[in-house]
Amino acid sequence: MSRSLPWKRRPEALRLLDTIKSPSRGFDAVVIGEPQRAFYGSQFGMTFPIFVHYGVGLWVPEVGGAIDPGSDAHDLVMVLYGGMSKGERNRIKIRVRSAMKSQTELEGRYLGGRPPYGYRLTDAGPHPNPGKAADGKRLHKLEPDPVTAPVVRRIFQEYVSGRGMTTIARGLTQDGIACPSAYDRERNPHRHSEVWETTAVRAILLNPRYTGRQVWNKQRTDEVLIDVEDIALGHENKQRWNDRSEWVWSQQEAHTPIITPDLYERAQGRTKIRATHSDVGRAPRRSVRPYLFRGLITCGLCGRSMVGNPNHGRLYYRCKASRDFVRQHEVAHPPVLYLREDAIVEPVDRFLHRELNGGTLTANLRSLADAHYRAQLTAHQAQDESDQLRRTIADCDAKIERYRAALEAGNDPALIARWISETTAVRAAATVALRASATPPQRLNEDQIGAIVEGLGGLLALLREADRRDKAELYSRVGLRMTFKPGAKTLKAEIVSSDLGRVLNVCPRINTMDTHTVIASRELSCAV
Repeated sequence: MSRSLPWKRRPEALRLLDTIKSPSRGFDAVVIGEPQRAFYGSQFGMTFPIFVHYGVGLWVPEVGGAIDPGSDAHDLVMVLYGGMSKGERNRIKIRVRSAMKSQTELEGRYLGGRPPYGYRLTDAGPHPNPGKAADGKRLHKLEPDPVTAPVVRRIFQEYVSGRGMTTIARGLTQDGIACPSAYDRERNPHRHSEVWETTAVRAILLNPRYTGRQVWNKQRTDEVLIDVEDIALGHENKQRWNDRSEWVWSQQEAHTPIITPDLYERAQGRTKIRATHSDVGRAPRRSVRPYLFRGLITCGLCGRSMVGNPNHGRLYYRCKASRDFVRQHEVAHPPVLYLREDAIVEPVDRFLHRELNGGTLTANLRSLADAHYRAQLTAHQAQDESDQLRRTIADCDAKIERYRAALEAGNDPALIARWISETTAVRAAATVALRASATPPQRLNEDQIGAIVEGLGGLLALLREADRRDKAELYSRVGLRMTFKPGAKTLKAEIVSSDLGRVLNVCPRINTMDTHTVIASRELSCAV
C-alpha cells in the first residue's frame, strides 16, 4: 500500500487505529521502526493526536524511545521524517520515469503490460541486469500474431478506403472473426461478448505500435484531491491522456511492423477525435437534463442498463440492440426500446411510500432476518463442507511445499512463482470460507431493525419535496432498482440494500441471499 495514502485509507493502518480505540486492545504502546515509511508529508500531525487521546504511546528509535507530546524537538524530528518520505517517493518516481523513457527511446524495450491485439509476446533473451538474470527474469518483445495481425491490417486498409468504424466492426462480426476479448478469453474472463464494438476498432486505429516502433507515455497518472474542503482525505489517482507531442517513440523499429507508417498517418488523418486537453481520448460526458432514474433501470430482455434519451421534449430511457447483438445472444429484442420517464414516476413513488412506511418495512426486515438466520444456521451445520475446506487448505499447503522444493532444485523460477501465487489465492479463499462457516449465526435485533427503518424513513421524507436533481440522488441512495418488461408493460421495482447485507453479515456462499439484500419487490404497471 502506498505510503502517500492517509492512515485511514490503508487497511492495516486503519485496523491499528480501530484497535487503539478498543478498551480491550491488550497493549499500551506501538513501536514504529521506520518512521519515514509510516508517515508521509504531514500525516504524523494528523495521526499522533489519536494515540495521545486514547493513551497509547508511540515509540520511535530515532527519537530515543517514546515520543513526548509536549516536545517541540520530537515534533520537528517526525515532521522531518515525513518530508524525507515525500522526497524519497518523488525521487523514485523521477528515476523510474527517466529510466522508462530511455529504455523506450534508445533501446525500444518492451516495458510490460498486455500486448496489443495483433501481437503476441516472444522471448528476447536474458535480462540485462545480472541480478535479475540470475533470478530467471527475461526480456520480451512483440511479434505479429499470424491469426490477428491480418485483421489489424484489414481494419486500417478498410478505414483509409472510406469505410466507417461501425461498418468495419459489423463486417468483422459477420465474417465470424473473434473480437479481442473473445480471442484471448483467458485474459478477459470478465467479458463475454463475441461482437466487435466500434470502440475496439477505434482503439486499434489509434495505436501507433502497429508501425513497429515502441511508444510510451501516452497516458499519465495525476494525483487529484478527493475533497478540496478536506485535504486530510488525501489524493486519488486519475488516468489522463497526454498530448501527442509528449509521447516517447523509439528511435528505431523495436518489433516487426504490421502496417506502414504512411498507412497509420493516413488513418489518423481521417479519425475524428473528441477530447478536451489533447488530441486523443473521449470527451467528458455532459448532460444538463436531471434524469430521475439514471443507471437504475435494466432492460428485461437483454439485462443491460437503459440510458437516458430526450425525444420530442420528453425524457425517455432507451435500450438499443444491434443486429449482431441480437443474433449472438438469441434474444427477441427490437432495434430500439423506449420507456417514458413521466409514465413511471407516480407508480414508483407510490411503491416507495407503501413499502418504506414503518410497519411494512419493519415486517419485511423481520422476515428477511429470519430467512437469513435459517440459511446461516443450515450452512453452519454443514460439517461436510467445512471438512472439504480443511482438505483444500491442506492440499494447498502440500503443493506449496512441493513447488518450493522444485524451486530449490533449479526449475524455472517465473513458472514456479506463478504456481505458488495461484495456489496461495485458492488457499486464502478457502480460509475465508472456513472462517465464515465457523462463525455462529446471529439474529438481526430490534435495535438494528429500528435503525434501518429510521434511516430509510428519513430519506423518504426528503423525497416528497426534493427537486429533480436531489430526487435522483435519493432514488439511488434508497436502493431503488428496476427492471422493465416491455411485453407485459410492467416495471419490476425493488428496494435493495447493501448496508443491510453488511448488518446481516451475509456469507456469499449462501445462495438464498447475497450482499445486496432485497427488502421489497413489486410489479408496477406502466404506460409505454
